[in-house]
Amino acid sequence: MRRVEHIMGLPISLRIDDGDADGGDPAGSASVAADRVFAWLREVDARFSPFIADSEVSRLGRGELESHELSPDLVEVLDLCEEYRVASGGAFQVRLPGRGLDPCAMVKGWAVQRAAELLLAEGVTTFCLNAGGDVVSAGRPWRVGVRHPEQADRLCTVLEITDGAVATSGRYERGDHILDGRTGRPATGLLSLTVVAPSLTEADATATAAFAMGADGIDWAAAREGCEVFAVDAERRVLRTSGFPVAA
Repeated sequence: MRRVEHIMGLPISLRIDDGDADGGDPAGSASVAADRVFAWLREVDARFSPFIADSEVSRLGRGELESHELSPDLVEVLDLCEEYRVASGGAFQVRLPGRGLDPCAMVKGWAVQRAAELLLAEGVTTFCLNAGGDVVSAGRPWRVGVRHPEQADRLCTVLEITDGAVATSGRYERGDHILDGRTGRPATGLLSLTVVAPSLTEADATATAAFAMGADGIDWAAAREGCEVFAVDAERRVLRTSGFPVAA
């Protein structure tokens, strides 16, 4: 079963190869699980988008909510944001002058990882969930292409993951949209950086934080437990960790 919807400003696709762990109707079980995944992602967008005036994030950003009034989900997201802010020495920031509160850099990976966990809880055993090129998969090896940072019709590598996640941060889709929180200026030391990790929460946040750090972010990301890295720096040099799962 395959389904694609446009949520959080990007296409999110789901492929399920085996949606029934209990021996019933695989197609029916897969459809029900997919319905719940996309309903969850729409709920996240409505609650956490800084571009929706009455979202929980927007209300918090305007000072309309006290800390004790926040949902457990938003508390979890903000705690993760603080964890990565500290770990990256301030390069990863969700509160920047002129932007207000914008946790999107954390929310996407966290929400899609939760969606993957929902699939597993529903008995789905083999799937690939792709959110604008950031992928979480389970059940068998899945091949994932990493787009060339300067040529839209080419790949710079293809990797293979099973029961894990991959995320890429770069400048090719939205320009210099990732800011170095230490300076408030666009991060320009890298063209793209891809992280493979056990969860998409880790992969996406690590890729974003490392990209914001510039060239120093490559070693920082590679040193994080469970992470493998593939990067193209501003001089167009390719660097990767020894365990990065390049497809045969």
